[in-house]
Amino acid sequence: MPSAPVRGTSLMLALLVLALLVSLAACGDDGVGVAGDGEPEGTVLVFAAASLTDAFAEIEVDFEAAHPGVDVMVNTAGSSALREQILEGAPADVFASANRPNIEQLMAAGEVAGEVEVLATNSLQIVVPAGNPGGVTGVQDLARPELLIGLCAEGVPCGDFARAVLARAAVQASIDTNEPDVRALLTKVGADELDAGVVYATDVIAGGELVEGIDIPSQWNVEADYPIARMAGAPNPTAADAFIEFVLGPDGQRILAGFGFSPP
Repeated sequence: MPSAPVRGTSLMLALLVLALLVSLAACGDDGVGVAGDGEPEGTVLVFAAASLTDAFAEIEVDFEAAHPGVDVMVNTAGSSALREQILEGAPADVFASANRPNIEQLMAAGEVAGEVEVLATNSLQIVVPAGNPGGVTGVQDLARPELLIGLCAEGVPCGDFARAVLARAAVQASIDTNEPDVRALLTKVGADELDAGVVYATDVIAGGELVEGIDIPSQWNVEADYPIARMAGAPNPTAADAFIEFVLGPDGQRILAGFGFSPP
């Protein structure tokens, strides 16, 4: 049975609020997080699309090395789930989405401050287990009823993009599961629980030897923009701005390129 998208939970909100309280205690009453020399300090809470997991883990390390007074906490999930967490009141300094609509909904709700910038772009690939036991060769094979096919759920960027690809290719896919985010889908394919799925090209790279990628022709493929912005209620706006500047700067772009992302 298709699984439903995962939304923010009370436990997640409680953990994030606890992190915020610790951050405010470290930074002072205003929570701004600025050291005497103008350097940011304190905790910066980053909400990032699941497909950014590996790249942002490395960015976190390098940013903290460049700003020793800052502790980066990255919360990764499907962009739509993160959007809902923010709308439900979860404290967040930065949101990096895998598509524009989720951040546009936050803008409409008054949750975004300052400029929205695109940090990277991405495209889609079919992902299959190593050895391709289902003999998948292209998008048309996703309609084969004997295969186990997975997509990300509707409303999740990778799911909406995959459905756009299928519509362009005029393929009625035989979908057996809808996963809450791209990493959940990648994990099932890598564990040989599915014959194929549609994920970002960067996630095929992240899957390593457990998976293989099959290109989707450019006339059917999509280019996904990844917007990033500071949240209007950011507990630590100074560190948030510094983090965004790092991601958009040469060091952040080098890291993103190393994980297969294309420049904005």
